[in-house]
Amino acid sequence: MASALAGMRVVDLTQFEAGTSCTEQLAWLGAEVIKVEDPHLGDRGRRLTGGETLDSYYFLLLNMNKQGITLNLKAPQGRAILKDLVRRSQVLVENYSPGAMEGLGHQALAVAGQGRARPPARPAQRRGL
Repeated sequence: MASALAGMRVVDLTQFEAGTSCTEQLAWLGAEVIKVEDPHLGDRGRRLTGGETLDSYYFLLLNMNKQGITLNLKAPQGRAILKDLVRRSQVLVENYSPGAMEGLGHQALAVAGQGRARPPARPAQRRGL
């Protein structure tokens, strides 16, 4: 029996519990979830236990069944790779502070993800939804 979300690719730009638990559920339902982390800091949840070498149980629990990559989203090459990844995905999930996605070129990411039958990307956080 096929998983409910088999064949769906999700780009995960989340950190900490709210967004990370959302994308974990998508992974458990069969989606291919690709977690994008900063190459220097990684997900801040990795070090919640204070360890230098081991990932925290919290991080492991909320990131099971995901693939991971590191991208420097401050560099043009990192943003280009993200844009290409979004183009080849069906869902982008992020929980940055309001306005952060505009700094990453939200409109360019929205355009990269178009071309498939689905509602247009809308930044809900700008309206406080």
